[in-house]
Order: sequence, then structure tokens, then C-alpha cells
Amino acid sequence: MGEPVVRVRLDELLKERGMTLTELSHRVEITVVNLSILKNGHAKAIRFSTLAWLCQALGCQPGDLLTYE
Repeated sequence: MGEPVVRVRLDELLKERGMTLTELSHRVEITVVNLSILKNGHAKAIRFSTLAWLCQALGCQPGDLLTYE
């Protein structure tokens, strides 16, 4: 059995909303580098406060942003 994976759908949500990573960075006051790490699946953790800011900026729920595979 493989290791369980939680995937971040940030790229898909940005495309759906016609938003760039830079624009999201300005809205949530998180560096583009840190958002890129999250978007590319290299982050090991995410703070609930960061998740809340991302959901507010993207107009989504946490379950829209994160999937379990």
C-alpha cells in the first residue's frame, strides 16, 4: 500500500478564477515562493490561518483546495 497523499488544488483554482499566483500572493500576503511551494506539492504542512486566508481569497472551502488520494 502506498503512502497517503493530500494534494493541493491551488493551480486548478487559480485557473478557474483567472487569477495569477502573484495576484493571490498580494491578496493573502504570502510570498510567491511560499505559494509556489504549496502549489507544487512540496509543502509538508499548512497553517489553518493560511488555509482560511487562501479560501477567503479564492472564494472556496478547504475541501475545494485540498484532496486526499
